[in-house]
Amino acid sequence: MSRIGKQPIALPAKVQVTIDGPDVTVKGPKGMLQQAFHPDITIKEEDGQILVTRPTDQRHHRSLHGLSRALLNNMVVGVSEGFRKVLEVHGVGYSAVLEGQNLVMKLGFSHDVVIESPENISFEVEDRGRTIIVSGIDKQQVGQIAAEIRQWRPPEPYKGKGVRYQGEYVRRKAGKAGKVG
Repeated sequence: MSRIGKQPIALPAKVQVTIDGPDVTVKGPKGMLQQAFHPDITIKEEDGQILVTRPTDQRHHRSLHGLSRALLNNMVVGVSEGFRKVLEVHGVGYSAVLEGQNLVMKLGFSHDVVIESPENISFEVEDRGRTIIVSGIDKQQVGQIAAEIRQWRPPEPYKGKGVRYQGEYVRRKAGKAGKVG
């Protein structure tokens, strides 16, 4: 049996779950998320917990079991606590600033990079434009937006300039050796 799939999901006090066949809606203090799951996977709410079960031990059902439980857990955590990704901007002249809801970054291009804030996603800029915090209730969307921000200027190995995740290790290379004469 799936080690992840068989674990029950504890519901916090302020979270409400509506199960309508394969469609599940989770409401909480931060917002509402809705997801359609595979019809073979059974989702039940019992005693303040959500249980995810599968009909057989076929490979297809085993793979869906853990996936469904993980997605459902991410929905519950998202509407109760939320998710966040922290990005760091390294480099001389590189910075970020908020203009309304939009994130405007100076990344060494001849133009500023403007990223519009999607629904349910918010940006924060700290440390004088050196730290960007992407937060929201949907884990997949937060990770995708953070990856798109990083993609504009990934860290390069010689000077380490660029946008990186907090705690990300960037392997540095030695530059050109000077002339030996």
